[in-house]
Amino acid sequence: MATSPPRSTWTAVFCWLTVLLEGYDLVAFAATIPTLLKTGHLGFTPAGATLVATLSLVGVAIGAAGLSPLTDRFGRRRLLIGSVLLFSLFTLVIPLSPSVWVFALLRFVAGLGLGACMPIALTVMAENLPAHRRASASTVTMTGYHVGAVLMSVLALSAGDDWHLLFYGGGVAGLIVVPLMWWRLPESRAFLEARDRSDRLSPRDLIGPRYRRTSIAVWIGSFMGLLLVYGLNTWLPQLMRTAGYPISTALTLLLVLNVGAVLGLLAAGLIADRYGVKPVAVIWFGASAVLLAALSLRVDNALLLNLVVLLTGVFVFSAQVLIYGYVSQAFPARARGTALGFTSAVGRVGSIVGPFVTGALVTAGIAYPWGFWFFAAVAALALGAVLLLARDPEPREVTT
Repeated sequence: MATSPPRSTWTAVFCWLTVLLEGYDLVAFAATIPTLLKTGHLGFTPAGATLVATLSLVGVAIGAAGLSPLTDRFGRRRLLIGSVLLFSLFTLVIPLSPSVWVFALLRFVAGLGLGACMPIALTVMAENLPAHRRASASTVTMTGYHVGAVLMSVLALSAGDDWHLLFYGGGVAGLIVVPLMWWRLPESRAFLEARDRSDRLSPRDLIGPRYRRTSIAVWIGSFMGLLLVYGLNTWLPQLMRTAGYPISTALTLLLVLNVGAVLGLLAAGLIADRYGVKPVAVIWFGASAVLLAALSLRVDNALLLNLVVLLTGVFVFSAQVLIYGYVSQAFPARARGTALGFTSAVGRVGSIVGPFVTGALVTAGIAYPWGFWFFAAVAALALGAVLLLARDPEPREVTT
């Protein structure tokens, strides 16, 4: 039976809002670091800020791997609502931290909820639409992340030194969304149909003979993809400064990069729905490798430079999300939450490695051009992983 428009609309809205809240929350600490260091709040030092940022991302990775698979047993609805509640509560109390270590612990626990939110939301969206639209379900949902990040940036400029308002705002927003989700978010029909099947899959089955090749390939692709996303978003301004561009140009290019990301997300899903996720992902990662290598060359023409950076954002950011679109097609409903959770978790490790390696290149004084060559090599490795995938699989269950 076809999904009714109201049910479909509410599901799409809540999944998009969930990812928006994640984008908002994950950028919140980055936006507060300058103020915390300037004021010395709780004795914050660069080392303390690094500790908090790292533990937050570790919590996100553990949440993706540990909580997301529970959706295949207990349902998408309850786990998604619970994850939003978890990170909202712990985000709300972060300004009350009495020490840097407590601050870090609260960010870690909030990260557990954040890590589970995105793969669960992507699972729900994939099962909310016909199978032939699952690629765009992933990419459109992920635009919420960038909207949340931009919203946080704007609010951070308005808040000034009142950094605690950013965490209060994120926590309160999440707590407002939770009862609305409880009221209007339906359970996935695909989960309900698969719940009573006897042939359940366990996480171990993901590396069994049937799914091993697919799992390893999407894990590598996700790792490399998020390495690029976080590495570029963290260090692009500094890389461009090292290349000799003015700081105003470097910051503008970061904005251009993320504008390209939103455009790429909107376009990639629609194209992948028409021509298949694998061939589009191959083109996207291949174009990413070429464009990242091109950025290692100094470009004095401002228009050309902005165009190259815009196209880099178009291809790099959406290439990684196409991996999620493939996973939502390759695995049946009874294992989809687990598969997306593990794919996201491995990718989150890449999100830690990317800024770390690039930062090491910056510290060594060889970030330009080696940083862009490194990113180009990473994109090429992701391309190799995608080439290992089979042509887009046929849907295994009717979900709408």
